[in-house]
Amino acid sequence: MALHGSIQAAPNGAQGFDCDSTISLNAARQFAEQGYLFCLRYLSRGVGQAAGDLSAAEARHILAAGLGLMAVQHVPAAGWSPSAALGQSYGNNAANNANAVGFPPGVNIWCDLEGVNQTTPAQEVIDYCAAWFAAVSAAGYVPGLYVGDSVVLSGRQLYDLPFAHYWQSASEVPALPSRGYQMIQTLVQGLVNGIGIDLDTAQTDGEGGQALWLIAATA
Repeated sequence: MALHGSIQAAPNGAQGFDCDSTISLNAARQFAEQGYLFCLRYLSRGVGQAAGDLSAAEARHILAAGLGLMAVQHVPAAGWSPSAALGQSYGNNAANNANAVGFPPGVNIWCDLEGVNQTTPAQEVIDYCAAWFAAVSAAGYVPGLYVGDSVVLSGRQLYDLPFAHYWQSASEVPALPSRGYQMIQTLVQGLVNGIGIDLDTAQTDGEGGQALWLIAATA
């Protein structure tokens, strides 16, 4: 069942969060009451959503609380080796799982790039990202790239990827020439509303780009 709402560009300075825990309707309402405007939850790398990752029911709860919603796909454990074939496989699964949750076209679906084996040639990382982008884009979603630690690529190489949406992790990461990042992640100590989260602050990047989330239509 499709999620009902509209695609909205993230206002400059909007604060949200990402987490790897299921968010109940009550928790989503608590976050909204505390001034959070959006959240990001996970898509599985495999075929079909795994237990604990975003479900259609959870997505509806998040939207019903008034939060914007985007999704990011899990990344393999540190030391993994990207390739074009892997990018196509993970990208197809990200798109199919996003569709199964009910996301409409036009929303940002994020690729988590971090923990890459440091012996991996840069071209293989580039090929992975390009293949993931192509698969997600072909499904009508707008691919974004989360830039974590140990990505192998330089800021220029990241910028030259086909992505137009970049999310800066709380790790030390390369600066992106001209564009910069549309979301900035900050680590949060302890639990918030009983959930472990990272804080994310949206901003308009240097080329006028903004993150794109799904939000419930208001009466």
